[in-house]
Amino acid sequence: MWLALGGLAVLAVIASFVWQHFTTNGRPAPGNPPASADEDIVPDQAATYALYAGSSTCTECHDPAHAEWAPSNHGLAERKLDAKLDLPAFDPPKVFQHASQTTEARFVNGRYELVSLGYGTNRAPYELVRVIGNNPLRQFLIERPGGRLQVSEACWDPLTNEWFNVYGAEDRMPGEWGHWTGRGMGWNAMCAACHNTRVRKNYDETTDSYHTAMTEPTVSCEACHGPMKDHVVWQRSWRSSGKPWPPKLELDPTLAKPSTNQVFSMCGSCHARRADLTGDFRPGDDFMDHYSLTIPDETDIYYPDGQVREEDYEFAAFLGSRMHFRGVVCMDCHTPHQALPALKGNDLCLRCHNGSREDSPVIDPVAHGFHAEYKSGNLCTECHMPVTPYMQRHWRHDHGFTVPDPVLTKEFGIPNACNRCHKDKDADWSIEWTGKWYGEKMNRPGRTRTRWLARARAGNPEARAPLLELLNTEEVPYWQASIIMLLRQWIEAPEVAAAVRAKLGHPDPLVREKAVRSLEPLLPVPGSEVGGLLRPMLEDPVRCVRVAAAWALRASVDPASRAGRELQHMLDFNADQPTGQLQKAVYDLAHNH
Repeated sequence: MWLALGGLAVLAVIASFVWQHFTTNGRPAPGNPPASADEDIVPDQAATYALYAGSSTCTECHDPAHAEWAPSNHGLAERKLDAKLDLPAFDPPKVFQHASQTTEARFVNGRYELVSLGYGTNRAPYELVRVIGNNPLRQFLIERPGGRLQVSEACWDPLTNEWFNVYGAEDRMPGEWGHWTGRGMGWNAMCAACHNTRVRKNYDETTDSYHTAMTEPTVSCEACHGPMKDHVVWQRSWRSSGKPWPPKLELDPTLAKPSTNQVFSMCGSCHARRADLTGDFRPGDDFMDHYSLTIPDETDIYYPDGQVREEDYEFAAFLGSRMHFRGVVCMDCHTPHQALPALKGNDLCLRCHNGSREDSPVIDPVAHGFHAEYKSGNLCTECHMPVTPYMQRHWRHDHGFTVPDPVLTKEFGIPNACNRCHKDKDADWSIEWTGKWYGEKMNRPGRTRTRWLARARAGNPEARAPLLELLNTEEVPYWQASIIMLLRQWIEAPEVAAAVRAKLGHPDPLVREKAVRSLEPLLPVPGSEVGGLLRPMLEDPVRCVRVAAAWALRASVDPASRAGRELQHMLDFNADQPTGQLQKAVYDLAHNH
């Protein structure tokens, strides 16, 4: 095994795993951000922010869309406390127990406060300055020195009107990374970017402080549409000229119709578990130019069939689905301004599965699902998009559109939708019924792939040859990338290295990036030619591939090159977390050894 190559290699592996992170960011803090030498990586903040018009200007022409957005979970993603929305949670005072601790929510002298165990050894009152989230839960922000905002683990459920702890009975304590006082609950690094618009974290490592800024609080119009000041100026000019109103869209030179991939990337920028490479995604950019996506690999972050296991969000599972592979995108199912399903129940799925699309099989939910109409189990989503609770109260649909397979439950402990509902039955009961209903259809390619991925994850060497075969037959790039990551444990085998090397030229950047990461352990092997193979990847057209190559070649990459500077920017950006410091240490050891 390549892990025997030395302690530095082990450190590098650990550091590679910490790429499974989220973004940062925030709210304006006193002072100016540190000067940046990477303006070609992240453009100047003042010049960038000057391109934004603000959501209030959109109502001049788009009032119906604005009215749909304003009360949505996007429109209320982050805001100031409001008496109408928030006072019932604090007045009269409310006390709740969570594990060994007690927290009180109260409104005193015009201040919203939580009295809880925090920075000292005793409970103390902490003033709340902002709210993040809306439905089904709201968390609160507490201002701290150094430009920090910390996120309360005490949450308010507006549906049941009760307080609860977002970590349930874990009983996290001060000093722990994941306690509300720790870096794991720091708003600047863990929450702000996806609850606000065009956030700059602006972390200063020398002072361990933040100068976080944004163009506008909450997920505003321009969070999804991009900066629109030029559009507003042009439209106002047209209107004042007396020309026919409204102008045709194609006449507006400030507008460009986004591609489906650009829209998908925009949604994925927040609805994905990923490592942030730049801290400055903007609508219109490609996801892979800003993030390294977390996918099923040797860890337990996902189940081997692709179902979400940890808090993985929706993007990656959907990217691995047959639905996405056949061209379905977020806006095919979700309304753009409310982010809600476009239709209720099975009507949404039957828009395509009713014979109107040539490439979509016709589905009769009753005949296909063997559950009577209007009965539990009849909804397509109950079987193919099962829900998992996160943050105690947030039930999220899996977007992998997987097939429930109790055989995989019995063999590998992978959950299936049948037994998620029929909790009083076992997997054998579900196997009997799915066998009666679907017969040989259950023995599908996805089952075969899952079996070998599960065995590879367990380190079973018998999985090596089948994975190599799957790498050549699998259509979906997402799953090719996953197979490549699982083959990394056998990368010293010549046939494995050759198969992975061949994927360096794959048209999908996700596959190329994971191929680079999988080949990295071969670099110290005497006689290895991997260094020569990876060096051209420093000039790949997509940033996630370049950064992966720069990390693999960190001992020799030119710090002044584009890829070298992009890697250094990523390391500096993530330096406010322990895992980021580990990565910097590994880089320094390799580069200065």
